[in-house]
Amino acid sequence: MASPPTQPLIQEAIQALLRTKTFGRTLHVLQETTSTNQDAMKLAQQGASDGTVLVAETQTAGKGRLGRSWYSPPGDNLYCSVILRNRPADNLTGWLSVIPLLSAVAVVRAIQRVADLKPSLKWPNDILAGDGKLGGLLCESSLAGLSATFVVVGIGLNVNGSREGFPEEIRGLATSIASETGRPCDRASLLASILMELELYSEALLTRPPETFLSEYARLCATLGRKVRVSLSEGQTIDGLADSIAPDGSLRIVREPAFGGGLIEVRAGDVLHLR
Repeated sequence: MASPPTQPLIQEAIQALLRTKTFGRTLHVLQETTSTNQDAMKLAQQGASDGTVLVAETQTAGKGRLGRSWYSPPGDNLYCSVILRNRPADNLTGWLSVIPLLSAVAVVRAIQRVADLKPSLKWPNDILAGDGKLGGLLCESSLAGLSATFVVVGIGLNVNGSREGFPEEIRGLATSIASETGRPCDRASLLASILMELELYSEALLTRPPETFLSEYARLCATLGRKVRVSLSEGQTIDGLADSIAPDGSLRIVREPAFGGGLIEVRAGDVLHLR
């Protein structure tokens, strides 16, 4: 059964819902683009301000973590990117480490508020409803001189699509907000809420140590306490128990004896929750 059509994204309608000081006040709404992250990176390199947002109805070359493509059909979902520039003067590394995790927390909080759904997180920043994937984040940064440093937070969420509409290869893995709640979700309200949450966390990071926010992430993280298999970029895999989040946002895993035992901190990898 096809999902009912949803309202198009309109700049004036989105901005009328904003309760932010900065985020989304500069807003680009596109009917189609290759990737909102690519567009945002270009704008940021040209000097776009903190809180500039790009949102598209569809992407022809959307991308997720680890170079994967992102399924981006038109009209139903949310594909957006936010430029972050304001950072603590004395802790660039900590700021860069925690932004992906806190951005994921912001998205979860927004979904909770707008859709009355309680998602969880799979480390580092996949959004889950039960075992189904609602969406994910891709954060990309520029370190071309400290004065030019920025992060682009890319967000892809399955909002109003039906389960039957997903490609066969991900149909058993993906879900949408509407599929979970049984009703459509207003994308403009969801985006406005996400931007409000992101702005609050971005401001808080200017005055509080980044690691003080990780307990909130840990409470939402469904990975912790589970047996996991982590695929590393070198082609290696590690099986173990996801133990905790390190101060730099890494995932601490107690390895199975067959993998050498002991505690290891994983900074990048693909996590599979094992039954």
